[in-house]
Amino acid sequence: MLGLGGLASAGKALPARERLPGKSSAGVDYYDKLGVRKFINAAGAYTFLSGSLMPPSVQAAVAVAAKHPVRLPDLQKKAGEYIAQRLHCEAALVSDGAASALTLGTAACITGTNQEAILRIPNDMTGLKNEVLIQKAHRYGYDHAVRNCGIKFVEVVTMDDYEKAFTEKTVMAHFFNAAEGGQIGPEDWMRVAHQHNVPCFNDAAADLPPISNLWKYTKMGFDLVTFSGGKGMRGPQNSGLLLGRKDLIEAATANNNPISDTIGRGMKVSKEQIVGMVAAIDWYLSQTDDGLERECQRRVDLIAHELRRIPTLTCKTFLTPVANRLPHLLIRYDPARLKISPLEVAERLREGNPSIELNPATGSTSPGAGLPADGNNIVVWVDMLEPGEDSIVARSLRRVLEDARGGRHTVSPAGA
Repeated sequence: MLGLGGLASAGKALPARERLPGKSSAGVDYYDKLGVRKFINAAGAYTFLSGSLMPPSVQAAVAVAAKHPVRLPDLQKKAGEYIAQRLHCEAALVSDGAASALTLGTAACITGTNQEAILRIPNDMTGLKNEVLIQKAHRYGYDHAVRNCGIKFVEVVTMDDYEKAFTEKTVMAHFFNAAEGGQIGPEDWMRVAHQHNVPCFNDAAADLPPISNLWKYTKMGFDLVTFSGGKGMRGPQNSGLLLGRKDLIEAATANNNPISDTIGRGMKVSKEQIVGMVAAIDWYLSQTDDGLERECQRRVDLIAHELRRIPTLTCKTFLTPVANRLPHLLIRYDPARLKISPLEVAERLREGNPSIELNPATGSTSPGAGLPADGNNIVVWVDMLEPGEDSIVARSLRRVLEDARGGRHTVSPAGA
């Protein structure tokens, strides 16, 4: 077996068929090869639906990055400096999604750059602060990303609860930006924490637009903020951002890959992912809030116009209060007249050709993330639609509803 020196001394070039390709090819469609069905995304940038699609400029940047090896710590450092400059904060780190940023940020607050502490968490918390304050209404489906570090949550409800909850073990105050409850606002949450020299972490993962949110919360005074890269910013699905104080980002980096024996070692961020996140930020900052909103409203209006003649049906534009704040479509009708439920509409579209996925709030009575909770609603999320797909969604919806009204139960091909 030849080492590096042996390979060089052999003096033989690799056969052409064994060389890495120097030119890009069209590539094999492995979704088709593997039998994985594609769909039109009228649901939103959900992780289980593979997030958003990268714009051409981001795809191109990722493809170029894939052609060359680099030293990963160097790339993370330079990318972080570039992102921090663009987003007006002290420091930045590209993470393996927003959930990874929650873990790394929490670890940073616990360990700093203390190598012994970095090695010991989460199993041995001896001598380490490990209590994270959180409003009871801010507990959510991402608690585990914080608990991975060996912490325990201390819940508070009132301001009086909060002020009394600080102890010598308090290591962080966590705030869920899109929470639909809670008596304590972000300014008071930070003010009290900072009086006790405790850092504040804001999970704003899906809270774009407005674009200015990317620097609003760090400028407000939050010590750490996370955003998802694979949602509104249109970066690689498994990318995220951790923004904030330079010392805490340095500590998060010390807990992160590619360093072995750290809590973040398995949260690997590839060179393609890092470059894709940087390119996505450049793409997103080239947009405007007004332009993004106008395009979504145009799609909403197009779909509503296609459905205008269906009896009892009404269409309404709605915006969620914080997360994914763009125009989307809310459809209501009398199911006794059309003889089909919203859940059945969603299933027929899913089974159709092409397959179309509606927002999970369709037919749901469970509130969440500002989405309407009413079993009689169809919710069409329009910002993830590719050009021309709004028309396909509109025609498919009309056919399903008209077929139900006439007693038929098939979905015609959208292009027919």
